[in-house]
Amino acid sequence: MSKKNIVCFGEVLWDLLPSGKIAGGAPMNVAVHATQLGLNATMISAVGNDDLGDGIKSFLESRQLSIENIQTLNDKQTGIVEVVLNEKGSPTYTIIEPVAWDFIGLTDSAEKKVIEADALVFGSLALRNEISKNTILALQAKAKLRILDINLRKPFYSAELAKELFEIADLVKVNDEELEMICAWYGQSGDELSNAKFLKNLFKLQGIIVTRGGNGAFFVDKNNEMAEHQGFKVEVNDTIGSGDSFLASFITKWLNGFSASKALEFACAVGAYVATQKGATPIINEADILEMIEKG
Repeated sequence: MSKKNIVCFGEVLWDLLPSGKIAGGAPMNVAVHATQLGLNATMISAVGNDDLGDGIKSFLESRQLSIENIQTLNDKQTGIVEVVLNEKGSPTYTIIEPVAWDFIGLTDSAEKKVIEADALVFGSLALRNEISKNTILALQAKAKLRILDINLRKPFYSAELAKELFEIADLVKVNDEELEMICAWYGQSGDELSNAKFLKNLFKLQGIIVTRGGNGAFFVDKNNEMAEHQGFKVEVNDTIGSGDSFLASFITKWLNGFSASKALEFACAVGAYVATQKGATPIINEADILEMIEKG
């Protein structure tokens, strides 16, 4: 069976932690994890013509991703994010702007990749600038399946932007806090399941995924059927990239025909495993994940 293909669009950057810098950016993390879990993933982004940009490209190549669609901009710097971890390992981000990934241009190569792909994955953060926003709006029109990972980072979001993205998405991932916030914009206040169904129905989505941190996740499909997993209890190192690894894992199983409940189980296990590691993109051995699932 041929591998499924996804395209991830958006930010590539360096997370600057107290312990040093780690390559990151939510869509890049999804692409890296999807690749190591068995998909063909393409990353569309931009870096500066600088050492940090060279480092990003080297990192991607080391993780078996092509850099063909990583644009190099001579007049922009590579993205950096200052990260502070609290006592529970949860991060707070200071996201520098403007940087190269704010200026991702539309290219024939990017369009071709999206047309060929089984899904296009994108977030909201990279659309803080009109240039990158216009590029993803053009690309999504060519996509077979549009997967939106809402990533509400102050001050780079608005109700208007979220609405615009929900209207073009087929499948959406939000966390529990984002779900409550977005529903409040529409005067909806209920439990998590009611809120998820409200958004799914309002925007006519094929499905919505809600993550709950250490308490697992649930999925509501186009028929309002729910699948749920309570998650795996682990000793957290840091939670950077856990949600991205969850999404990559869910997409991998979902595109390969697994049920929502099986996809959730696997994704929750991967997200929990990544939280036990340092940084967003540790090496994942699927046998270790299956063992974690077996042990519960």
